[in-house]
Amino acid sequence: MMLRYDVLAIGNAIVDVIVAAPPVFLEERGIAKGSMRLISADEAETLYGAMGAGREISGGSAANTVVGMAALGARPAFVGRVAADQLGDVFTHDIRAAGVDFSTPASSNGNPTGRCLIVVTPDGDRTMNTYLGACQELTVADLDPAVVAASGILYLEGYLWDPPAPRAAMETAIAMARAAGRRVAMTLSDVFCVEGHRADFQRLLANHVDLMFANENEACALYQTNDLAVAMAELRKHACVTVITRSEKGAVVLADGMEHVVPAEPPVRVLDTTGAGDLFAGGFMAAMVQGRALPDCAAAGCVAASEVISHYGARPEADLKALVAARLG
Repeated sequence: MMLRYDVLAIGNAIVDVIVAAPPVFLEERGIAKGSMRLISADEAETLYGAMGAGREISGGSAANTVVGMAALGARPAFVGRVAADQLGDVFTHDIRAAGVDFSTPASSNGNPTGRCLIVVTPDGDRTMNTYLGACQELTVADLDPAVVAASGILYLEGYLWDPPAPRAAMETAIAMARAAGRRVAMTLSDVFCVEGHRADFQRLLANHVDLMFANENEACALYQTNDLAVAMAELRKHACVTVITRSEKGAVVLADGMEHVVPAEPPVRVLDTTGAGDLFAGGFMAAMVQGRALPDCAAAGCVAASEVISHYGARPEADLKALVAARLG
């Protein structure tokens, strides 16, 4: 079968609301600086009301990744659930305008579109308060088997593994992709995802995943260790390509018994680290589908991550193609 898409991603369809605020804003509300937490609809309304003027920018981890891929010339598609409301319209418009195929029907009843209330402190750190809303209503019925089979890589977002219905959809999508001989990629997303689903993630890594993305904290949490070397030794036991991001230290790629250490791309400035891991994955996979060597894939990921942390929001604003070409030639 001819490939219609390079990557089909399944993830949370979220609109980010981003404001800059001093650490005291978080302290007064008992919110740990730099944390990522899930909140209720009521808390989302209360916190939103307390936040100052901000920017509404479409987000969601896997959605950010495929937008980055589109900016680099890849052919991505996305599956995620929004509601038929204002933020749902914003998300749909933005992801399609970025060049990503998105056709999941909006919910006409149920929860409103998910949103992430992000507080960025002067040091560029971000504290994420997420109301998932309609994201959790994604089901197996939202999958098109023909689209899964016609996508070179199925990319799964760890954040979406928690709700039962989306998890069942992703399990089904894995089976579809495997039956069609396609590759499966996954991001572990966050330490709290790993701690909640460690056994599942280890099972997927051992049996189904061809490409895994994790930061060093997530990799350590997967094996309940504080020593990255121990975690990497465990990861080497699997046949998949494993990519570990290390912030300013760059990235490490483990594959075929080899270890590739790739330096970070120094950013012009660090304004907002939201989406750094998402864009790294996008840069990596875009280079991978172009047939580049693994170290070059990681370098492309570092370039994309460096660009996105230089401004507010988790979607690229500069010409990623030009930036990657300058690094890789």
